[in-house]
This record gives sequence, structure tokens and C-alpha cells, in this order.
Amino acid sequence: MLSRRTLLAGSALAMLAGCSPSAPPPGPAAVPVPTRPSVLRDPVTVQRMRSNARGTDVDLVLITPAGVPASGLPVCLALHGRGAQARTFLSLGVPDLLTAAVRAGTPAFAIAAVDGDHYWVDVGEGDDPQRMLTEEVPAWLTGRDLLPASAVFGISMGGFGALRLARGHPDLKAVATASAALFVDWPDARSRKVFSGEDNWRAEEPLLHTADLRASALGVWCGESDPFLGADKKLVKAVSPAVSKFSPGGHKDEYWRGILPDVLDFVGQRLR
Repeated sequence: MLSRRTLLAGSALAMLAGCSPSAPPPGPAAVPVPTRPSVLRDPVTVQRMRSNARGTDVDLVLITPAGVPASGLPVCLALHGRGAQARTFLSLGVPDLLTAAVRAGTPAFAIAAVDGDHYWVDVGEGDDPQRMLTEEVPAWLTGRDLLPASAVFGISMGGFGALRLARGHPDLKAVATASAALFVDWPDARSRKVFSGEDNWRAEEPLLHTADLRASALGVWCGESDPFLGADKKLVKAVSPAVSKFSPGGHKDEYWRGILPDVLDFVGQRLR
């Protein structure tokens, strides 16, 4: 039987397959950061932003439903998985899926994806993705005449980050996770070689702080062949989220593409 670690490694390789260093990143080239508030004119806009919280430059990918005025739209943050990037949501087809959802009746909203790392938390290396999300991203959105983020969605590592953000922001209207990379104990978390130590992991692990999560805003999706299935079921048991769906699929793009319409509707209905 394949070990959980082997399955995770295989999933990561599958996610990165076909993405050679010489291949152009998905989506349009980055545009200059506007010097004054400027309404988005295209369904997909990429900006290269300086994050002092992370100590590096990051891509900010802004996605709006085609044919819908972008000014004043509510925003859902999208947090990618380990080894991926903000532009990964373009590869997953989110622009077309968002447009289709809105045309089918889901209330319109924008998606803001940004580059993150190490489970979207501070692991003591001077790189704090959570601080970027809370202190820097709001101004980046205001600069594009969008509302502050009132929802968050995360895939895999991004699910961990989304739940961590939700702990400190109970006012979020929607929190959705797909194949959330959660860890039931320290040996499991330590095997990822990310956290600085057990205390760091315990402070950040969503499964150890489920009382901080608001059930009515939470939606949990996971494939029945996913290596994180057991951990995600433990989350559902502890929180009793508004939506929890376990269906055929693994820790891979095909599964995430299949559930994204459901996730987008879950988010949009709560942002109306």
C-alpha cells in the first residue's frame, strides 16, 4: 500500500507536470500597478506587487466575471496549494467558471489570488503570508475599486491558510476549503519540513483551534481518495460546517476543477 507521504509527493508531481521553467506562466503579462484607484477593465488582471510582510514580490491575480462591471464587487481571496502559485487558478479555469456561475444566477463577486508559501503562516523566517493578507492585500484591492475581501477559498495548503485566516477574522462571510492539508499530529506535520517546531505547528494548526471557526460560514470539500480525507473528516466532525461534501476524486486538478462550480456558488450566495 502506498504511504501517505508517497501519495502527497505523487500529487505534487502531477500538479506540476507540463510546467517546465521555460514555459510561460498562465494568464496575461503583469500590468503596472496603478498610481491612483483604477477600475478593472479586463476579466483577468495580473499585477506584480511588493509584499513587505513576505519580503518578496508576489503576483496579484484579479478575476472578475466577464460582462459585469468590476467597480465595488465583493472579493473572495483564493489561496493556492504547495508548489503552486496565484496563476494556478487561471490554469484551473476559474475565470470561465466564475463567469458561468454568475450567468447561471450566482451573485457576482471578484476573486483575488496571491502568491503564498509554507502553509500561509509565519514559520519564523521573516516571511508572513497572513500579515500580507490582512495588512497589505486590502489596500491592493482598494486600488482597483474593489471591496475588502469578505470570503476566502483555499486548495490543499491554501485550505490550511484559509482556515488560519478565518480564525482571526470571524466576520468572513464564506470560508471554503478543497482538500485542506491538515495534520492530525506533530509527526505528520513535521514530515512536511515546513514548521519551525511543534510549538509553531500547534499555534497554527486549524484542527487544534476548531472552536475559533464559524460553522455557518464554512464549506468543506474533499475527494474520497485524497490523502487528507481523514483529517478533513475530523474537521467536519469538530465544526459541523454549513456544507461538507466528500465525493470521488484525489488530490489533483481534475477533482478541483470538478468541484469549483459548487464552491463558487457557495461563496457567491453568501456574499450577496
